[in-house]
Amino acid sequence: MQNIAEHMEVIGADGVHVGTVDKVEGNRIKLTKKDSGEGSHRGHHHFIDKGLVAGVEGNKVRLSAKADVAVTMEEEK
Repeated sequence: MQNIAEHMEVIGADGVHVGTVDKVEGNRIKLTKKDSGEGSHRGHHHFIDKGLVAGVEGNKVRLSAKADVAVTMEEEK
C-alpha cells in the first residue's frame, strides 16, 4: 500500500480501468468521485480493499480480480 499514490490508475486483472486513486485510507484505496459510476453510484467515493491489490506496475495498481468483478466488491461511502 505504501507504493500506491494519488492519481494512479486502478485496473482489474484483465487490464480494464476500474478507477483512479484519490488517496489511501488505512487498508483501503479511496477512488476519485469522477470514477464513481452512474445513477445511485454517482457523486460519492468508492473504496477498494487492500486484499484485492495484486501489485503496482509503474503508475497502475493492478487488482487480483477482473474489473467487472472488482466493481461489485467496492465499498461505498
